[in-house]
Amino acid sequence: MVKFEQSMRWFGENDPVKLSDIRQAGCSAVVTALHHIPVGEVWPVEEIRKRKHLIEEAGMCWHVVESLPVHEGIKTKNSKFEELVGNYKQSLKNLGSCGIKVVTYNFMPVLDWMRTDPAYPMPGGGKALRFERLAFLVFDLFLLNRPGAEKEYTASEIRQAAERFDSMSAEEKAHLFKSTLLGLPGSDEPFTPALILKALQTYAEIDRHTLKVHLHAFLQEIIPQAEEVGIKMAIHPDDPPYSILGLPRIVSTAEDLAFIAACSPSSSNGFCYCTGSLSILPSNDLEGIISDFGRLIHFVHLRNTTKDTAGNFYEAAHLDGDVDMYRIMKKLIELMQETQVSLPLRPDHGHQLLDDLQKKTYPGYSAIGRLKGLAELRGLELGITGSGTG
Repeated sequence: MVKFEQSMRWFGENDPVKLSDIRQAGCSAVVTALHHIPVGEVWPVEEIRKRKHLIEEAGMCWHVVESLPVHEGIKTKNSKFEELVGNYKQSLKNLGSCGIKVVTYNFMPVLDWMRTDPAYPMPGGGKALRFERLAFLVFDLFLLNRPGAEKEYTASEIRQAAERFDSMSAEEKAHLFKSTLLGLPGSDEPFTPALILKALQTYAEIDRHTLKVHLHAFLQEIIPQAEEVGIKMAIHPDDPPYSILGLPRIVSTAEDLAFIAACSPSSSNGFCYCTGSLSILPSNDLEGIISDFGRLIHFVHLRNTTKDTAGNFYEAAHLDGDVDMYRIMKKLIELMQETQVSLPLRPDHGHQLLDDLQKKTYPGYSAIGRLKGLAELRGLELGITGSGTG
């Protein structure tokens, strides 16, 4: 019986969640990255080996990188494109020589993800990540003051946002501002308005079609290198899977995945299957995506979301929410038996619970909430397979 390789994400030695915590949660593997290496620079072999040694000393293995970030100069295809792609290919070569099997990345312009509240209170007392559309409009129109933003919203939406902004206290505005400008996962550095507006300007002439052309060019370069060193590339879906701040999205639907697969047909050109991101679009058929692209799924993120028709969503407990996790898990288990490949899986995000409510952790990455999620997913897998071994 082929089973999932169960893991958790770790942000390195500054992560308040220690490797020993992850091991105690029952993980056999760790998903991590070299967050201290500036984006666009080569990951040196010695640094990769150092990270791998730490993980192995803790009794686990490191097979999956999340993420090897794609520099904005690649996404915009600026004058440094060739140099940046060359560095990316060298990093892949170095990772392959150290035994890394899967490299996750995304092609989202400027921001890695977007939420308006990283500590949304749940009925039981825990806290979750949440995206509220009206709060985001307040941020976009009145806190960021993005030029031209008003053209993307209706008069009614702008009026509601103005009323919400006027009713907010200075503290509430500061909280929304800070929450929405949280930096990339793994970083304590928040984005500033000036930095975001400058970054947005680099995409002024880049629409959805142009960004797809740039992704195609990137894949044409890196997939042969990944094949050569035995690495499976796994692109992560957009989070959330629709345009924000006027930026194009190109990894949001089954049609997008089909385009990506066709860019460079290869088993090394695949996907990170994230139920959280994909589930936000009601039109996405999560089981159908497994059926259509299963052999190109190289990494699995399982999390649940609850959404409404107004465009709001929050991250529910792993077995709650709008995603039928039983059916998804069953479909993935069937895929593994068919391919005889053990897919790496991690519980994506988790509620802030119990003692972790008093700790500062990366949003969505506190220890106890993810332990709970992993335990639920492990139990679900056991219930479906009827096998506790192998």
